Order: sequence, then C-alpha cells, then structure tokens
Amino acid sequence: MATEPHTPLDSSRVAVVTVSYGSEEVLGPFLASLEAAADVPLRVIVADNKPSQGSNAIATMTALAGAEYLPLASNRGYGQAINEAVKGLPAEIEWVVVSNPDVTAEPGSIDVLLAAVTGDSSIGAVGPRILSAAGDVYPSARTIPSLRSGVGHALFANLWQGNPWTRRYRRETGAELVRRDAGWLSGAFLLVRRSVFDQLNGFDESYFMYFEDVDLGYRIGKLGFHNVYEPSAVVVHTGAHSTQGESARMIRAHHDSAKRFLFKKYPGPVLFPLRLVLSTGLSIRARIEERRVLR
Repeated sequence: MATEPHTPLDSSRVAVVTVSYGSEEVLGPFLASLEAAADVPLRVIVADNKPSQGSNAIATMTALAGAEYLPLASNRGYGQAINEAVKGLPAEIEWVVVSNPDVTAEPGSIDVLLAAVTGDSSIGAVGPRILSAAGDVYPSARTIPSLRSGVGHALFANLWQGNPWTRRYRRETGAELVRRDAGWLSGAFLLVRRSVFDQLNGFDESYFMYFEDVDLGYRIGKLGFHNVYEPSAVVVHTGAHSTQGESARMIRAHHDSAKRFLFKKYPGPVLFPLRLVLSTGLSIRARIEERRVLR
C-alpha cells in the first residue's frame, strides 16, 4: 500500500480515489482496509468536497494514513471531484480504483480485480461483488437502462417486488457469483483503466449525484470496451452516509439524473413524445417518494 514510508508514490501504477463529504466516521476504516486489499503499492487520494474551515479531521486522517489530501473549493458533485483527483495523477498510473468512502475492501480484493484484467486489453472497467453491512449482495452490475426497463423499474420497483423490469435491469438472475459482462458497474467501488477514463474525459460532470456511473459504463461500452463483474473480489458498502437526513432532496436528484441519462441516450425530435412521457412519469414517482420519506 502507498502508505508504507519505504514505498515511493511514483512507483505505483494503481491509484485509489475517494470523495469525502463530511465522511469522518467512515473514512478511517476505508483507508485502513486498503492495506490488505492489494500487494501492489497504491497511491491514495482523498478529494474533500466539504473541507473544514477550522480543525480538519479529514485532512488529519488522510495524512495519518499516508494518503494525499485534495481540498476542493466548491462542491460540484461526486464525478467532478473524482475527475479533479485523477487529473493530478502521474502518467505512470494505469488503473484507478474509484470508491465511496463508506466502503471497506476485503483482503486481496484489489489484487483480484487487477488479476481479472491482466492480459485482456478489451476490459475498460471491472467491479467487485458488493455486500451490505448485513452481508446481502447489492446488485452492482446492471444492464444499461432502456426506455422499457428503465421506466418499468422506475415506476414499479417500490410497488411490485420482483417485477420483470427491475429483475432485467438489476440482472437478478442468481448470477451474483458468476463473472460476466455488465452494462455498467456501481461507482461505489470499481477499477477503471486510466487510458479509457482519460479518453472519455472522466465522469460527465453534468450529473451532480447519481447516474454518473451508469453514464460512464454506457460510454465505456460505446467506446468498444467491456465492463466486467468479478464476484471473487469483495467489498462491503455500509451505506450512503453523506446523504442521510437529506432524503427528499436526494430523491429529486436521483430522478433528475435518471431523466438526464435517458434523454441523453434517446435524443432528437422524433423521440420527444417518449421523453415527455418519461419525464412526467419520473416526476410523479419522485413526488410520491418524497411524500413517503417526509411523513
């Protein structure tokens, strides 16, 4: 790991980038977990979207872990923070692990992901099996949303458990232990080929939050590379700590990002009526969900 004093930072070909937004409670365990996650040296960067004006616990925690601290002048979203961190990496970095701070990497998990891409230049990104704190498998490798599956999932996911659109979108077919291609991989934790990330200019910064990973996976596929799910690598995602207490606002952000992605995927005047129906349906669902969490 890059935190070992005898390991020159520039000798690493793998970087780990995470974004903090008041992440004091979870950042420590995340940084500590990286030591056993890889035998290769890691260059670790913590981009801070909410730097403190006084005593900065995030900066101190980052320094103690031997990682690099990158305070950002303003919060322009998760994707923009990741992009800023990646821009500052040296050319020697070939792979970038993008991770939420409320994740802990299981021992050897990054090594397994690196082994999965070795010798296969067609892979643009590879993601692990993601578990919840309770040990449940999170559907982190999904198909690209379409007008049919995306709308069906959006409208019925919380009303009809097991509906066919959600199953198709989430790939809930009992394949959580099978390595396979995916349309996109969860941005909670994934390994991305640096050259591909740079070619795509990173995450689309028009997404403030949510769907930036869907969009990245979609563009990786359009570029001719594969997104691969590798379940033998395991990480644990404890939860969206940075959005707790802001549920209604996050629901709006999620639905707005869903609209943005589907509008981007299905452009042009011919599809305008479909986009209008989609926008109306997602807006209605967002209002229903907001009322539910505000009760």
